[in-house]
Amino acid sequence: MHQIKPNTTVTPLKIGFIGGAHESAVGYAHSVACQLDGHWQLVSGCFSRDQFKSDKTGEAWNIAAEYIYSDWQLYIKEQASELDAVVVLTPTPLHEKVVCALLAAGVAVICEKAMAADLSQSKSIQKALNKTKGFLAVTFNYSGYPMVRVLRRHIQAGDLGKLLQIRIEMPSDGFIQDVNLMAPQAWRLVDGEIPTLLLDLAVHVHHLSDFVTGLKPLKVNANFNHFSVFEGIVDDANIWLKCEQDMQASFWVSKTAIGHKNGLKISIYGDKGSAEWIQEEPEVLHLYNQKSVKSSYNRGNCQFQDEIIERFKPGHPGGFIEAFANLYQDIAQALLEYKQTGVQQSPYVFGWQHAHDGLALLDAATESNKQQQWIDIK
Repeated sequence: MHQIKPNTTVTPLKIGFIGGAHESAVGYAHSVACQLDGHWQLVSGCFSRDQFKSDKTGEAWNIAAEYIYSDWQLYIKEQASELDAVVVLTPTPLHEKVVCALLAAGVAVICEKAMAADLSQSKSIQKALNKTKGFLAVTFNYSGYPMVRVLRRHIQAGDLGKLLQIRIEMPSDGFIQDVNLMAPQAWRLVDGEIPTLLLDLAVHVHHLSDFVTGLKPLKVNANFNHFSVFEGIVDDANIWLKCEQDMQASFWVSKTAIGHKNGLKISIYGDKGSAEWIQEEPEVLHLYNQKSVKSSYNRGNCQFQDEIIERFKPGHPGGFIEAFANLYQDIAQALLEYKQTGVQQSPYVFGWQHAHDGLALLDAATESNKQQQWIDIK
């Protein structure tokens, strides 16, 4: 276990944003998380194509007016050489062009999930990476929670035995409440080759399954639903997987589940034990032994204390922003390693291949839903 202190010994890496205006949840989360431990300093940005919104964001975050832009291409041209990395926070369908332009300019890229909207965009990013030998990290913040990392270590240690099945759900009620209470962004109400619901939620579920088990999906079956007032979109999806080593997986993602705001839950079952982690009580990991005796651990008394990043002593809960900050600390260390050696080997920083694997799964799930049968994942 190690105590987090302000980063006073190393000059913070300079970071900029494209997208992520201060009134957006994603902009706020990234701006706070990246600077929480002093590893990064947000120095500039093209926060919105609306100059007024971009200016207001710079003002709110104490960034000098000359470093605020509303044209992302001009921003890259004039500021790329001054930055260690740029975070891409635009709507998902726009990621490809921005990421490729940043890589071409020689800038390290941190991209909000989903990395791309479909497989063709993902392959375009791969070509840019191969050409530039650049750095790309994709943010899947839920594996920043310490107890998720502890769960991973229990599985690696064999404490659950042979893994039999994993069930992950991520339900919310964002699209089924009174329409007057809902204000989803317009781009979230348009489905492309892969439904936007999957790009929003199912990429997280795939990531967590891969992160904690390390087992790859081989076949997929899926059933998509539409329950909301917003026509023409998928807003609920069930996905079933056959994985390596005969593990079975079941995923449920929804924006039409009354009673949930972010009901992320991981349940994993082996032949020696099982485990459960719920995002709304993130400090606690529940383990069950072969006799179904339950043990509940928190940051203060869990095994694998080297996974615990302590900003406050146990009993003072960490949460969503802190998990994001853990990831940004990992990315800072990975980027420094990349600059020194040309590679990064952090088990907590995920790049093109991992993000592409998730998109390949979701593309196959979309085809499975159309055909109503099992599909091989390529």
